Amino acid sequence: MKKLIIQIPCLNEASTLPATLADLPRSIPGIDVIETLVIDDGSTDETAAVAAAQGVTHVIRFRRHKGLAAAFVAGIDNCLAHGADFIVNTDADNQYAGRDITKLVAPLVAGEADIVIGDRNIRDLSHMSWHKKLLQRIGSWAVRQVSGTQVPDTTSGFRAYTREAALRMTVVSEFSYTLESIIQAGKNRMAIAHVPVDTNPRTRPSRLFASLRSYIQRSAATIVRIYTMYEPLKVFTYVGSIVFLAGFAISVRFLYYYLFTADAAGKIQSLILSAVLMIVGFQILMIGLVADALSGTRKILEDVLYRVRRMELSGRPPRAGDPPDA
Repeated sequence: MKKLIIQIPCLNEASTLPATLADLPRSIPGIDVIETLVIDDGSTDETAAVAAAQGVTHVIRFRRHKGLAAAFVAGIDNCLAHGADFIVNTDADNQYAGRDITKLVAPLVAGEADIVIGDRNIRDLSHMSWHKKLLQRIGSWAVRQVSGTQVPDTTSGFRAYTREAALRMTVVSEFSYTLESIIQAGKNRMAIAHVPVDTNPRTRPSRLFASLRSYIQRSAATIVRIYTMYEPLKVFTYVGSIVFLAGFAISVRFLYYYLFTADAAGKIQSLILSAVLMIVGFQILMIGLVADALSGTRKILEDVLYRVRRMELSGRPPRAGDPPDA
């Protein structure tokens, strides 16, 4: 019997949650049981009470606001604990059309994907300004490059996971899970699919970031941080090589003045700068080697965490004949 749990992170969504819940499908081909889970991220309104009154199957309530990433992770953990075979994440503001959950889950049920992400087709969104659309496209392009995936809408929170993919997930960002989880899944060679989805009329402005500048800064920092976690040697080699080559170029300039002009004495400061840059560049390369060793340890820890999660949820360690790893 296949169970789907639809999780909905909420922050002061008492007014929009009923419409979101009403829009969810009651039956889906290949799914025997559909349950709902609301994560109340420290709301100051009656979000939790509304969820209970609307018949939500499971309700989690934080005593204080922890952020979207923490709410998402808590939801995933609880969905797994309640025996979900598939997990769908959607927003509480009814941004995404609930009927499209059937489209999200279909590749998972068919065994064609581990993760499916809803593509909003940002170019056609009427409520989004042109500069936000441009930034979204640039950001999605950057995530595709560093993750090795083909997801067109990387900031979409409308997504579905198999149980194995959820068990493999480790979110360390405190800002948002959307970009990090795609990069992580890509680096772990998971099968990621995307399907076109519809959006409903906008009910309220986004609460994820205070300003567009803040969003860009935090998103860029997240991309660099997560990519560095998985490809530290490559990142430090690039940075170290740039610094080292800059120092080397300055040293060549000094040699030119030393060999072919009489002005070498006035260029001693260039020689000092060259030496400093070359030393720093070499040190960065060495740090990259250490970081690469730590990255190997992190991969082992991720695998240990995955196995511990399976043991906790199944009550026994993995045995021969268990489903293969995602």
